[in-house]
Amino acid sequence: RSTARRSVPKVVEYVVHNDRLLVFTHDDVAIGVAGVQVPAGTIESGEYPADAVVREVWEEAGIVTRVVADLGVDRYDLWPSKAEVHEQHFFLLEPHDRDVPERWAAGESDPSGGGPRQSWTCWWMPLRQAHILTAGFGSRIGSLSQHLPRP
Repeated sequence: RSTARRSVPKVVEYVVHNDRLLVFTHDDVAIGVAGVQVPAGTIESGEYPADAVVREVWEEAGIVTRVVADLGVDRYDLWPSKAEVHEQHFFLLEPHDRDVPERWAAGESDPSGGGPRQSWTCWWMPLRQAHILTAGFGSRIGSLSQHLPRP
């Protein structure tokens, strides 16, 4: 049985607004299975990671953003769930518009991995609670403090 893993380039977005982080939970998947997530996605062929993060937030949450800082790269091994290692490029972003909803519905009618429409609920979580993020998404939360304004 082979354990060879395919490397997949991904982006992970930390969109911060008023010391709160944009997060979501899936509507049709138990929180114990999908957890609390931040927008993230695959870098398309020929796409720069900094362009992919802005695109992914728009596609997943309907929010126009701008990049504040590149937070570096981590590797996240999905084995045994999938034979993939995600090369995760982390970015800090901020909403372009300061007037953003508190909670809203979003989703994808044609998910990149295939399958039926997916829906989720987006909201702003206090940064101090962001340690609960799933799937390695929280690995760069600690580095946000050096890029955010101090109170």
